[in-house]
Amino acid sequence: QVQLVESGGGLVQAGGSLRLSCAASGRTFSSYAMGWFRQAPGKEREFVATIKWNGVRTYYADSVKGRFTISRDNTKNTVYLQMNSLKPEDTAVYYCAADLGWVTTNPKEYDYWGQGTQVTVSS
Repeated sequence: QVQLVESGGGLVQAGGSLRLSCAASGRTFSSYAMGWFRQAPGKEREFVATIKWNGVRTYYADSVKGRFTISRDNTKNTVYLQMNSLKPEDTAVYYCAADLGWVTTNPKEYDYWGQGTQVTVSS
């Protein structure tokens, strides 16, 4: 079992930055690919970014490419999402997730989820 706790969300003006953190406990964190997803009101949960267990490979949704950066520190059992140049359309609840398999953009393949953290970008 893996427990995931997100933090770092909040209210920010358009063009601003936030860094989300996801702290993991339980089974070996470094065994998991980690992903960030988001869900806006009335919309389906969508993929944002994912990172391989060793941090070597990352993938991003086109909508955040060049603005968001996913990283991880396996010594701290934490994955991060640095979000720059935020836009109002980035407003959503952001979730981190752990996948024991390969990196994937499909939320159905993730095994564990955090409770989410709200990000609100004002125009």
